[in-house]
Amino acid sequence: MRTFTAAILLACLIAPASAPAGAVAQPSGDPVTGLWINPYHSVAVRNHFCGNALCGQVVWASPDAQADAHESGVSNLIGLDLLQNYHAHSPGTWKGVVLVPDMGRKFSSQIEVLSPSRIRISGCILHGLICKSQVWTRIGELPR
Repeated sequence: MRTFTAAILLACLIAPASAPAGAVAQPSGDPVTGLWINPYHSVAVRNHFCGNALCGQVVWASPDAQADAHESGVSNLIGLDLLQNYHAHSPGTWKGVVLVPDMGRKFSSQIEVLSPSRIRISGCILHGLICKSQVWTRIGELPR
């Protein structure tokens, strides 16, 4: 299975009990905006408002994640809008679409704020019948 696919949608993960090294406290503003890294530390996104929706753009990716995306026809993973058109659904919950580049597919998705330093991103198929999720961690700076 490709690293990027597993990093975005195909792994169910349990969040660590404490924030990992590199995690930072939530800045002022919306608790879902800012820099976030997936549990594999292979992709980082910057969540921001794009018009009246929330979007998440890839701002860093490991060489393996970039290679997996490239093999699937994505010429440049950095700059790709991974999280698209999210709208507040209830307090701490957003609904939108997640793009999985190496699958070439979009899935209905939900972001749930777990804490100031953790969000759960879920992707679903079959009208929510089958969902997978990951816990992403807030970071203060991009990996090197």
